Amino acid sequence: MKSKIFNLFVVFLALALAMTGCGSKKYTLLQTEHQELQTKYKDLDLKYLNSQHELSNAQSRVKSLEEQLATYRANVASLQSALDKCLSNSSQGNANISKLVDEINASNRYIQHLVNTKNKSDSLNMVLTNNLTRSLSREETQDVDVQVLKGVVYISLSDNMLYKSGSYEISPQASETLGKIAKIIMDYKDYEVLIEGNTDTMPIKKTNIRNNWDLSTLRASSVVQALQNDYGVSPKRLTAGGRGEYNPIASNDTEDGRAKNRRTQIIITPKLDQFMELIDQAPENTSDEEPAVLEEETPATEQEW
Repeated sequence: MKSKIFNLFVVFLALALAMTGCGSKKYTLLQTEHQELQTKYKDLDLKYLNSQHELSNAQSRVKSLEEQLATYRANVASLQSALDKCLSNSSQGNANISKLVDEINASNRYIQHLVNTKNKSDSLNMVLTNNLTRSLSREETQDVDVQVLKGVVYISLSDNMLYKSGSYEISPQASETLGKIAKIIMDYKDYEVLIEGNTDTMPIKKTNIRNNWDLSTLRASSVVQALQNDYGVSPKRLTAGGRGEYNPIASNDTEDGRAKNRRTQIIITPKLDQFMELIDQAPENTSDEEPAVLEEETPATEQEW
């Protein structure tokens, strides 16, 4: 009986020891799993903290990008407004440019007209000069000088040809030359004629002539009266003037220079208010006939005299 009890006790003891050994292994296994879970938890907790930090940074970047986007949108709106204004101004500018181009073209046409006008004026004066010089004899051309300066015709006559020595009376040999000049003056009816007397510096020794002022004026007056009385030139077109010794063209220190200064000039000019009409009346030929009248133009310009 005792042996059975002892055997049972041994069996129970073996079972208890077996159970004790099994529980120790499980405990060790559980400990290991617990430590692994603790490690994973720490890793996950660290990742969570990192994620929270990254999320915070990302939110900050998003806010910054949203602010930049708002700024860009405002700039785009401003640029669009400026572009619209520019396009509007460009349209107005194109209209102004078109107007400016028209004004430039009009100015160019006016300049071309002035050039054509000057050419016509020069041509007309050249015809007048040619008509006169062609009609003079070789002997007359030695005492007559014809020039065109700034649209004005100057006919310079020496006193040796026109007057008796020391006198203001017209000499007989001057009549033919004055007749040729008178014909030119009569052909160009719209021209005014200034007769200008000039002397040298030698004092005059005549009881009825006080000085060179008197002599130059009396000589000019003699030519004016000859053109009026002998050749029928209208006195309304004629003006007599004396320059005395104060308009020399050469030195008075030599006889040759004084001879050049003793002269009478016949200055033929268009009337100022009719000049633009006259320059459109250029003769069609270079004969002594009255110049043909072309179609009139009425541009506004100013001639330099």
